[in-house]
Amino acid sequence: MATQTQTQTHTITTTIATSSDDDESLCCEMNPPLSLTSLSSPTVSPSRCLSTDIDSHVERAWAHWRKLGQPKLIVAPMVDNSDLPFRMLCRKYGAEAAYTPMLHSRIFSENEKYRSQEFTTCQEDRPLFVQFCANDPDILLEAARRVESYCDYVDINLGLVPWIGSLVGFLAFDRDELSVQLAMSFHLGGLALAKTPGYVIRKTVVYGCIHEPSGNQTCCPQRIARRGNYGAFLMDNLPLVKSLVQKLAQNLQVPVSCKIRVFPDLQDTINYARMLEDAGCSLLAVHGRKREEKDQKKIRANWEAIRAVRNAVRIPVLANGNIRHLDDVQSCLEATGADGVLSAESLLENPALFAGFWTAEWVVDGEEIGEDGKLDQAELLVEYLKLCEQYPVPWRMIRAHVHKMLGEWFRIQPQVREELNGQSRLTFEFLYGLVNRLRELGVRIPLYVKHMDDGRMPSSGSIA
Repeated sequence: MATQTQTQTHTITTTIATSSDDDESLCCEMNPPLSLTSLSSPTVSPSRCLSTDIDSHVERAWAHWRKLGQPKLIVAPMVDNSDLPFRMLCRKYGAEAAYTPMLHSRIFSENEKYRSQEFTTCQEDRPLFVQFCANDPDILLEAARRVESYCDYVDINLGLVPWIGSLVGFLAFDRDELSVQLAMSFHLGGLALAKTPGYVIRKTVVYGCIHEPSGNQTCCPQRIARRGNYGAFLMDNLPLVKSLVQKLAQNLQVPVSCKIRVFPDLQDTINYARMLEDAGCSLLAVHGRKREEKDQKKIRANWEAIRAVRNAVRIPVLANGNIRHLDDVQSCLEATGADGVLSAESLLENPALFAGFWTAEWVVDGEEIGEDGKLDQAELLVEYLKLCEQYPVPWRMIRAHVHKMLGEWFRIQPQVREELNGQSRLTFEFLYGLVNRLRELGVRIPLYVKHMDDGRMPSSGSIA
């Protein structure tokens, strides 16, 4: 991976009218945007799948994957969460590739401010998947062409199950739904975000709100996604899915990847995967849960379904689901035969997961796992904040990461969480002080490591 004496940051991050809420502003001043040719990008052979020669398509797919080093430990796409500073933190602790947050293809194509804030990358941020949601092949292609020089795959999200937080990041699902622009102000104890205790929306503009018969305005992300044919709801429109993949595969210089969920019927899932491969998909990430299965801690992902897909297609396959710690990585690879794994929720709480660090939640009595004494989530948060000073992101993303990394700490000292929630305007000084306050109160929840047979600690997260 190329390195430079001074890291360059390229910001392709399009504007929608945003609210005046401080969480929507960048955490610090951004370097002047670089031109679209400022960052070097590896020369890539066209991935065009113009013929029905599936053999050559598969050969190209594997050649590209091998060129990237066949990464096995991958940061999954997370709306508002897999931002550049977080990706770089995970890479430091063993991640070998990463996805951007899901980007809205239409807004990305139309709005420069959205591009400049929602997609940032740098030389060291490779291999990289840039993920879009889309329902129009031409608009998707326009968005993809803006990023193909800065990534290794353009990914189509075919498995999103949206919640209200999805609207906060890109603030829209479809232009046709933008009949209402409603600034909503929630007080403490109001609407909780993304299963994150204590994290509330203070003020933001939400697009696509639905007028109920009563006259009340409510936001229903699933309803908007279903109407607009986005994410997992594209599973109901296979011809459109096929056209999205074909459009990119026939026109981009980088390969196309897809992230999917499984159908209730296994054969439908297999047929779906084969259709994507035939359409030009060069890599498939399979989330082993059905569209309606949203609680990832209560509902286990179906690794058998992922193995069935792995056996049915010839392109590289990644497994998504049930990755809580490094032991799960090995178990998943063995159970599914996948070529790599994605982790999302567990990485948010523990960005050092791929380096072999465990949170106490997953340590079972009697296991040969001990306290490392050198790392905890507060230290990881401080590292993340320093990366945010280097690679600016909106404060809303930082606020979400603080709640995720310090969630257990806040349960011990809930008044510190209330201090955070009461802070309408975040600053780095406040957040560093918040960590120090937890230390002064005696809070420390260590991360754990599994001892090797010879007593050594794992030095990296690499999986052979």
